[in-house]
Amino acid sequence: MRLVNIVIIVALIFAASAVYKIKFDSTLQAERVAKLAGQLRRERDAIAVLRAEWARLDTPSRIQAFADRHLKLQPVRPTQFDSLDHLAERPAPALPPASADPVGAAIAAPDTTGSVPAAPAR
Repeated sequence: MRLVNIVIIVALIFAASAVYKIKFDSTLQAERVAKLAGQLRRERDAIAVLRAEWARLDTPSRIQAFADRHLKLQPVRPTQFDSLDHLAERPAPALPPASADPVGAAIAAPDTTGSVPAAPAR
């Protein structure tokens, strides 16, 4: 009987130490979670500050004031616009397109796609 009591006391001591270790580990993890939550909150606050600063720097009136002050631009006159038919024609490409383009070849000759037979020519 005495041996059983000693074994039970030893088992209780091991169980208590295991429970204490689990409690200690969970306390450490809770502190780590709280620390990470604080860091996350600080980072979100920093992002909010940066977004507010970006919004302030990106205002059109501020950019317009800088453009007026530094670029010395003249106002646009209606005589500066022209119609599209006075534009120059698009220049020819300097190099002919490569013939190794399978998609371009399929588009140029749609009857060779192989998916649908070509319609008879009329």
